[in-house]
Amino acid sequence: MDPECSQLLPALCAALADPRQPVADDTCLEKLLDWFKTVTEAGSSLLLLEESPCLVELLFQVPKAQGLSPGVLAFSLRLAGVLAAQEDCFQYLQQGQLLPGLFGEAGPRGGAAWTAPTVRSGWVQGLRALAQHPSALRFLDDFGALDTIFSLQGDSSLFVASAAGQLLVHVLDLCMRGPAGAQPSLQSRDWPACAQRIVGHIEESLRSTAAPRVTQALNVLSTTFGHCHSPWAQVLWVRLSPLVACLLEKDPVPAAHSLVDLLLSVARSPALSSDGGLWETLARTLGHLSPTQAGPLALGVLKLQDCPQALRTQAFDILLQPLVCVLKATAEAPGPPGLPAEPAGDSAVVDALLSSRPACVGLLCQTLAHLELLLPTPQRPSPWPQAALLGAVVTVLQFCRGSAVPASDVGSRLCVTLAGCVRVQRAALDFLGALSQGAGPRAVVTQVFAVLLDYLASPDSSPTVLRKAFQATLRWLLSSAQPPGCCDLDPHTQHFLGELLPVLQKRLCSPCWEVRDSGLEFLAQVTRSWAGQAGFRHALLASEVPELAEQLLQDPESYVRASAVTAVGLLSGQGLHAARGSPEHPGGPQRSPLLDLLHVLSTDSEGFPRRAAMQVFTEWLRDGHAEVAADTERFVARVLQAASQDLDWEVRAQGLELAQVFLAQTLGQLGPDCPDAAAPPAAVPPSRLAQALRVLCRVQLFEFALRALFDCDRAVAQKSCDLLLFLRDQAAPYDSPQGAGSSPSVASVEATLQRWRAGEQGQPLGPLEPEAAVAVLRAMDLEGLRGALAESSDHVERSPQSLLQDMLATAGILGDNEADCY
Repeated sequence: MDPECSQLLPALCAALADPRQPVADDTCLEKLLDWFKTVTEAGSSLLLLEESPCLVELLFQVPKAQGLSPGVLAFSLRLAGVLAAQEDCFQYLQQGQLLPGLFGEAGPRGGAAWTAPTVRSGWVQGLRALAQHPSALRFLDDFGALDTIFSLQGDSSLFVASAAGQLLVHVLDLCMRGPAGAQPSLQSRDWPACAQRIVGHIEESLRSTAAPRVTQALNVLSTTFGHCHSPWAQVLWVRLSPLVACLLEKDPVPAAHSLVDLLLSVARSPALSSDGGLWETLARTLGHLSPTQAGPLALGVLKLQDCPQALRTQAFDILLQPLVCVLKATAEAPGPPGLPAEPAGDSAVVDALLSSRPACVGLLCQTLAHLELLLPTPQRPSPWPQAALLGAVVTVLQFCRGSAVPASDVGSRLCVTLAGCVRVQRAALDFLGALSQGAGPRAVVTQVFAVLLDYLASPDSSPTVLRKAFQATLRWLLSSAQPPGCCDLDPHTQHFLGELLPVLQKRLCSPCWEVRDSGLEFLAQVTRSWAGQAGFRHALLASEVPELAEQLLQDPESYVRASAVTAVGLLSGQGLHAARGSPEHPGGPQRSPLLDLLHVLSTDSEGFPRRAAMQVFTEWLRDGHAEVAADTERFVARVLQAASQDLDWEVRAQGLELAQVFLAQTLGQLGPDCPDAAAPPAAVPPSRLAQALRVLCRVQLFEFALRALFDCDRAVAQKSCDLLLFLRDQAAPYDSPQGAGSSPSVASVEATLQRWRAGEQGQPLGPLEPEAAVAVLRAMDLEGLRGALAESSDHVERSPQSLLQDMLATAGILGDNEADCY
């Protein structure tokens, strides 16, 4: 510990033990505890107490003080646990009876302070830190701490209850650790006393008729088997598995969710998955749980690496049951191919679907989500019923739209239950989009496109459903394109595109801004992927979509304007922007996307569109956009001038990205877009270097980067510093000629930079010649500035000394001038 901190610590401990003193908030106490953890991890806790007896005095006074804040009590309990984690320090504190006074009945546990959840949480966390050695286990058993931990499992505070369960897991693990290579005994009488107590409590809870107690026991076991894979875990499972299996004999099965978690935790454990009885228990559980409860277990079983095929088949059938019932409700045939014709438990699934709207919606959403999670995994069942699943999802979407044709009373009731259900629509569209990665019969794929178009065109589709429909449509369009190298779309996709673009036009004119935004995002994404497809280009240019996208640059909603900027930028970059001199605007002015986006960058009142414009300009410069290439210097100068005056730091940072691209192009390096100043720069011929420096001066890149170097946002300054370091290294061979012409002197430039550093950035740098620019770069300590920028803004105030001073100042012990009040 630093001498300065050692001098401040006694006064702080006295303030903490005095209920009349106002002490810092819980955040400062948490930082103080973190500091003590750091100190004890680096050295001896016993030595710390011997050098700082004020800590012992604090722990001695806290249980006796009346009226201490719950935060200080919790801090003291946790501090005692951190110190006592080392066994020699534990023995030292035990000699003074400090630990019983803090964690026993004589401490907060037996007083009025125990009503505060903060104190109970601190007590549990203190014991969790303390329980690191055998002496701590005897302490827990001798002073009745285990009974309190058992009761805290049902605490009204979820944080306390969870911490108590985690503590039991930790203590149980500590109890059962034996010598390396030693096999644990099957007889519980040979176990440590703490282990016997905890296992006995778990057995009693599993036999209980109270569901909360069963849940607590199952949660402890789930965490135990999930984290501990030593041989004793197998002994514990052999002991407790019969009681777990007995839960399946109750109707309904208690704590079903926690039971599923436990069984999957056991099945994933390398030490336990070899137990043959486990697979039988899993199969029984799948058969006893309700459809909603069995779904998560079925998904977990299917994701297991080593699982009997019969169990996998049973689990997959259970997962598919709700969709089978939906398909049967609209099909005259006995059942769709690829799905179980008469799955076990079919009546239970029908009952769950028809019992209530929430139950039906919950079961279908869970099923669709589980299948979507299973789809990309290597454990996915094979063969995968792709066509049947596509048909089932399309049918679900038709039920929600009211377009399904029921073939039974179940179907009629589903029509009423699912009509207009947004939750099911979103889940079904997500799964439908995921299924685009697999092939399907042409007739089924046609149904998919039909239902997607129906949703996109329907006035009843909510904005969130429309967004999902656009996303699913994009995935299906991209998956149905011709193989790489083919420059056109297949006829079916081309036909669908012809039907889709009028719908997109309608959505871009929607009164709802979320719909307009979703339409623009879809347009940008499909353009990015299909700009080279002749059929797409022809269909898009024949529509009004590009013109509508340009009109949305004036949208009243900033999110829409930002999406419009991105879409127009992509369209223009691919030569797909609105045609000039169109019949609708005969003799009208020639419109330029470049001028439109420059107008957005210079005048838009919101940051999102301006950021999007900067990103588009950077891509245009990198990709050689036609309008940019016509006069690159003028383009870069205008963009940097607008970016330098922008109040949004992300716009200024993006301006530096554009400057980096231009710099690389000007120097003839078309490699990485973000030059690394630490990498050795490639040599540039002197003639090209002199020419490049003059170009950089003409576009005022030096002024833009130097101004950004003193930006109030550190990220901008760091990016500028890296850019200038790269530029300085590239300019190293440059030899300034005699007579610098009319450029301002280096002294005047440095004077301006000093004013900028002081925050007076109103004065421009003025015309700059390469000689002065290079001289200024060489004179600046850019490495030192980069090191300073790498440090956080509060690196001084984060020191332990500063923390102690702040807390003492809060207590009124230090004068105002002695504390770092940051």
